[in-house]
Amino acid sequence: MTTDAHTTSLAPLIPLTSGRWELDTAHSSVAFTIRHLGISKVRGRFAEVDSALVVGATLEQSSVHATVALASIDTGNEARDAHVRAADLLDVEKRPTMTFRSTAAHGEGEEWALEGELTIGDVTREVSFEVEFGGLVDTPFGSKHAGFEAQGQIRRSDFGLNFGAADAMLGDVVKIQIDAQFVEPGQA
Repeated sequence: MTTDAHTTSLAPLIPLTSGRWELDTAHSSVAFTIRHLGISKVRGRFAEVDSALVVGATLEQSSVHATVALASIDTGNEARDAHVRAADLLDVEKRPTMTFRSTAAHGEGEEWALEGELTIGDVTREVSFEVEFGGLVDTPFGSKHAGFEAQGQIRRSDFGLNFGAADAMLGDVVKIQIDAQFVEPGQA
């Protein structure tokens, strides 16, 4: 990979140009897995995600922010999705979004850890994601894209997501898988 004069001092770590990298929503996803009845998994995704990667002069001056519309949940079953949105489960009227704001990143090469604050409704907790840098590529359309994969897990009970009788049917651990592609500043 070659870098230009606008590439930050992060170049030895990740060769990204300074500025605000916008999420390529057509090539990104936020997915999850949760146990059902303790014997199988339900998988889903959120269709509405907004995120930006701000690359500063140093790693400490760089950040990631993301917002997920919880009403955009898609588990492949419309009836189940409607129930999950309802007041007795996610209650998307009360908790319309889930947001993430990074507080630290460390690593090198392809393997990184991203720490931050995840907020669901009015509850904020510290979380950590394992992140893999997929690389930087020039597209045939003249833009540069950077790719990342991240995974982590949360406990829904830590965010006040207690569902009464449904707690016996749903696992507490929610595994999160993120595939994110960002577009270089000035090219989105």
